[in-house]
Amino acid sequence: MAEERKNFDPLRIETKGLHDLVSYVDRTSEQRIIAGLREVLPESGFIAEEGTSTKHGERYNWVIDPLDGTTNFIQGVPVYAVSIGLMEYDELVLGVVYEVGRDECFYAWKDGGAFLNGNPIKVSERNDIHDALLATGFPYNDFSKLDEYLELLKWTMTNARGVRRLGSAATDLAYVACGRFDSFWEYDLKPWDVAAGALIVKEAGGVVTDFSGKNDYIFGGEIIASNAVLADLMLEKVGNFME
Repeated sequence: MAEERKNFDPLRIETKGLHDLVSYVDRTSEQRIIAGLREVLPESGFIAEEGTSTKHGERYNWVIDPLDGTTNFIQGVPVYAVSIGLMEYDELVLGVVYEVGRDECFYAWKDGGAFLNGNPIKVSERNDIHDALLATGFPYNDFSKLDEYLELLKWTMTNARGVRRLGSAATDLAYVACGRFDSFWEYDLKPWDVAAGALIVKEAGGVVTDFSGKNDYIFGGEIIASNAVLADLMLEKVGNFME
């Protein structure tokens, strides 16, 4: 990815939907990732964004976003990541988020803790929303909850230390896990956007739910990830505005 970015050909961009882009880099990366993972776990299946494999595994399935932050990549904004999660039946057991531009590899496995380039990481301990740095993702093609979202954004902007929108949900979640962000929320997400990052946040001591406080954040399209002390407040506010 880093090498392709140097000589990226914008004529090879395709549109999957409104404001939803894909490039040859996404597809080639996914093909290479799947080829490698087949050697690691031959019986596994794949839930992959670009659909280069549709094999379903009875026990194990990899959940893959080969390039989370495609628009950033295309525009030359250096925030984009590879996200790979592993599910055993319906449970996440492994997550890796590799942020290419910073050469940072975040990873975790079930009950094993969370790490960044070999060093243990933990979520922050900030307990005052006024000291918290929050992250979100702007709606880009589903505007059905735009008014509610803007009201929530208004509340966060007037109460938190700051709000950031990086353009890569996988990176946002990794940053919550290591304490750079204190909370993150977004709707209209896909499983490959959040699977790896959600496990990393949980193994780093954070709390991950959907907007109703339940666990349907992998396939449910919405997620709140937070440090433990701000989790209840974020769930209350996001739930009140977005539900």
